[in-house]
Parts: sequence; structure tokens; C-alpha cells
Amino acid sequence: MSSLLPGSEPVRITVVASEACHFCEDAHRALAALARCYPVAVDTMDVRSQAGQALMARHRAPMSPLVLLDDTFFSSGRLPRRKLEKLLKSRYGDAPNTTGVATEAHHG
Repeated sequence: MSSLLPGSEPVRITVVASEACHFCEDAHRALAALARCYPVAVDTMDVRSQAGQALMARHRAPMSPLVLLDDTFFSSGRLPRRKLEKLLKSRYGDAPNTTGVATEAHHG
């Protein structure tokens, strides 16, 4: 089992979301819950923005939300929560952050 090292960077999660998208809303709820346990920095951008459209095209995402982890494609559409939690556990160990150091930014 790995553990969080002092000074470890949080996982940067980029969510390209669209308005009135139930998969997008679900992804934000899931990320908020995981952020209470793991160091994550969530950056949300609108799919209609120039940057959002560019990311959707670059990653050939068929639907929102497009989710990137550290600028690498993770998922499109419904967020695979168990897969994400497994990845976070492999990186940080079992829920090392119980105080929550999540940051969130919205663009577009």
C-alpha cells in the first residue's frame, strides 16, 4: 500500500461539462465526495467554450463530461467512480486525506 508523501501534488482533474447534463452533475457529486478523502484539484470548463471544444475534439470525446486526470484522458460520459477511486488508492493509499484539500476552478 502506498501512502501520501509530504509535498505530493494533488491529482489535477479537468471536467469538460455541458449545461443541464445529468452525467456532468453526477461526476461533480462523485468528485466532491472523493475530494473529501484524496488530494484533488478539479478544474471545470464549459463544453461550449473554445478551450472546452478543443479538448473534446482532441480527445474525440463522444459525450460530456470529458474527464482528464493530469491532462490525460480518463473518461467520457458517465464517470467510472470505482475505477477513479481505485486509481486514487493506488496513488495515495486508503483515503489519506480526511480533512479535504480539494480545490475547484470553473472556466468558460
